[in-house]
Order: sequence, then structure tokens, then C-alpha cells
Amino acid sequence: MSALTRNNPLAGRVAVIAGASSGIGEATALRLADLGAKVALLARREDRLAVLAAKIEKAGGTAVAIALDVTDKAAVHAVADRVAAELGTADLVLNNAGVMLPAPIEELHEDQWQNQIDLNISGLMNVIGAFTPQLLAVAAEGRPADLINTSSIAAKNIFPKFAVYSGTKAFVTHMSVTLRAELGQKGVRVSAIEPGMVITELETHITDAGAREWFAGAHDVMLHAEDIAETIAFTAILPRRANLQQVTVMPTGQPA
Repeated sequence: MSALTRNNPLAGRVAVIAGASSGIGEATALRLADLGAKVALLARREDRLAVLAAKIEKAGGTAVAIALDVTDKAAVHAVADRVAAELGTADLVLNNAGVMLPAPIEELHEDQWQNQIDLNISGLMNVIGAFTPQLLAVAAEGRPADLINTSSIAAKNIFPKFAVYSGTKAFVTHMSVTLRAELGQKGVRVSAIEPGMVITELETHITDAGAREWFAGAHDVMLHAEDIAETIAFTAILPRRANLQQVTVMPTGQPA
């Protein structure tokens, strides 16, 4: 193993981060770039992406910032073509764009239900549809190819007021496990990352006062975005023969 590979184990790889403008996506972009990957930063907030790309480039990395709404299927496919043209064929895709809007079901926040379904499910599938051909092409050449989807412990655990969000994350986990069985036969590793409570911007979008208070009271024990970024990096660095199918990352002080 060369010194370059030891110090930069992701050198030569092209990582795509959907939902890169804050939280887990931002932290992961910084970590993957630090490990040598070229990174494509995708999110709706172009100004945030520009700041992040500049930070990565100042540290000696390579980053391209691309404003994108992942619920726009045609736009996602166009971005996939652009990534391949500017950075090379994508071989690591982090599907991290998402939203969490807990509320009592009887309050009928149907707009919030749809928002979570559109972003957490449809947006996720748009990214998978656009980048799977690139992942398959890389795997066919005998190189590592990773599709990593951000799920949640809410996919399995029961949290009142989180029914719709939990349903979307259950889809992410089950779809990932099933897709792994399909794509793994062709050399593409598929992983579902299931964090417990993490301090991110997600909680600032919550409109339910009780849920906001619950999150605010748990900050002392919650994970940081960098913890999940480190987990994602470890998943990608493993030898090509090894695939972490599901990774549950819990705060030490969170019982369930």
C-alpha cells in the first residue's frame, strides 16, 4: 500500500452527497474530502454549498457545488451527467436529503406528510435511479462502489407523533436491504445508516411544540453529525468484499 493510499484511502474516488448543505451531509462531505475523495455537493441552498465547497478546496480538496431539488427527477438525472463530466464516474453516493416533521396524526398536517414522502422516499429513489448506472459501471471495472442511504432508528423503534417519518425511514431501510441483495451480486455495496438522535438542523423545522421540547432536552446525550460522517467513511473504506448492510449508531445515553 502506498503512502498516498494510507493517508488518503478514498483517493481517486468520486463521492456524491445529496443533502450536503448542513448536518450529516455537510460533515460527511468534509470527512470524505479529507480522506481524498472528490465530492459533488448537492442540495437546494446554493449559498451554503458554495461556502462548503470553498472550505474543502481551501483545505486542498476537490468539490463541485450543484444546487438541486432531489424531488425533481429530470434535474437529478441532469446532475448525474454533470458529475460524471466534471469529476468522473460516481462510485460513492450518500443519499442523505430528508426532512423530519413529527406531529399528532389527528392534527392532519397533510402537507407535512406529503413533504416527508416526497423528499424521504421519492427524492431518495430519484438519486438512486440517476446514479445506479454509474455505480454499476464502476463495479464492473472491479472497483469499490457504494450506495449509502441515511435511514433512522425510527425505521424500527416506536416514537409517538413520528408515524409518517418513521414510515418513510422504514421504507429506506427495507428498500436498502432488498436492493443490496440485487446490486451486491454485481459488486455494488448498499448500506443503510440508522442513527439515533443527532444534533442537526432537522429539528429546527419541527412545528410541534412537544417534539421540539423533547429534542431540546436531549442535546446533552445526542450524537453529533461528525459521528455519523465517521461511520459513513468507515463503511466506504472497508475492503470491497465487505459490506455493512445496516449500521445502527446510538448515543450512549439514549436507551431506545
